[in-house]
Amino acid sequence: MRFNSLSNSNTPPSEPDETLTLGGGNSPISVTPDYTSLLSDQILTIILSNLTKCQQISSCLVCKRWSRINGGLVKSLRLLDWEFLDSGRLALRFPNLIDVDIVQACIISPRNSGICFSNKFVSIHVNSFISNNGFIWKPDFLGTRLVDRGVQILAQGCPNLRKLVLLGASKEGLLSIANECLALQELELCSCTDLDLKGLAGFRNLQILKLIGSVNGLYDSVISDIGLTILAQACPRLLKLELVGCEGSYDGIKAIGQCCQMMEELTLCDHRLEGGWLAALSYCTNLKTLKFQSCKSIDPNPGPNEHLGSCPTLEELHLERCQLRDKQGLGALFSVCKAVRELVFEDCWGLDNNSFSAASICRRVMSLSLEGCSLLTMDGFDPVVLSWKELKRLKVVSCNNIKDSAMSPEVATLFSLLKELKWRPDSKSILSSGLEGTGVWQKGGRSFKI
Repeated sequence: MRFNSLSNSNTPPSEPDETLTLGGGNSPISVTPDYTSLLSDQILTIILSNLTKCQQISSCLVCKRWSRINGGLVKSLRLLDWEFLDSGRLALRFPNLIDVDIVQACIISPRNSGICFSNKFVSIHVNSFISNNGFIWKPDFLGTRLVDRGVQILAQGCPNLRKLVLLGASKEGLLSIANECLALQELELCSCTDLDLKGLAGFRNLQILKLIGSVNGLYDSVISDIGLTILAQACPRLLKLELVGCEGSYDGIKAIGQCCQMMEELTLCDHRLEGGWLAALSYCTNLKTLKFQSCKSIDPNPGPNEHLGSCPTLEELHLERCQLRDKQGLGALFSVCKAVRELVFEDCWGLDNNSFSAASICRRVMSLSLEGCSLLTMDGFDPVVLSWKELKRLKVVSCNNIKDSAMSPEVATLFSLLKELKWRPDSKSILSSGLEGTGVWQKGGRSFKI
């Protein structure tokens, strides 16, 4: 093969004269010159960065140069093949990564299976849900040493990481990340033990931490008060903390409140905390947002209200997909959060008139959102909402037992004073037809959505 040099040609680029001669034949084949070679890497990077993700993937196949430049544009990646990381190719192919998730690659599963096991964390291909002893199948994970080695390779190859999601890493693996990735701000840990959390002490700029303890159907990992205390002492600069499937009690939450004094947001998902832990929330002196997600109970034994304390800086309280049948625990929560400004209930079971009435202790509520609360009626809704003199925003969606026909004149008057209203309790609501043509939700200082 022989290429004529473009630099030796007197013909302008619009009239290419490059030829390719194959096998010593006399019939040359015309070859179009690569005009992109005249562009610098910086200019080509700007051009490729404006492509869509699908277009960027296709452009990787053009040539090695385009593949290299496209690799430098990739900032976020979810790893599926562990060998790609272990061989060192990941850091060479994508040197500028700032967000990496390696959880999927740490789970050993067949690639060609047609059965997929999914939950909110991962999707795994399996051969069968039933194991030899008749119990539901659970996946196998890579060994801790192998995970730690891969994590070390990742840290050395991608020192600019800002966010990382890990599964099965030990104290040594976490320390290797802390030593290399000084800019890391967000970390998510799955399947780790109390003592593994000692590796968090090396992180200097960690601000967001998600700790996933036990996950039904996936793995059983215990995070207790020991781990929560280690976490609190290792991460005093935390701003956001999410605990999923974690055990513990008053002592663990108290340690977090005392040590993490900058923490503004706390999320508890499917928690297994012992009774009496609610009183420890008063130690979170700067807490602004508190979220409960998929919790079977709030606090089975909160104790007397005079010992609970309160969170004076709290602004938002979210309850999503929680069981609220325990009236005592819910009442204790409202007592601790009585300074809250925004209340959100989403698809919560057991929220009836009696339990919702306990929210009247929160005198400063400015925004209320109710969605999927089918047990609540106007008899319980009216007195609580009317007691909130500062209420400005209201959202009621898919609450089938709240009827327009049972609306009192006082509530109707309140609606006219709100800054924002979204009223769709059921498909038969007639309030929308009553406001049709008025334009009250389209212009002016108030926003109404029906």
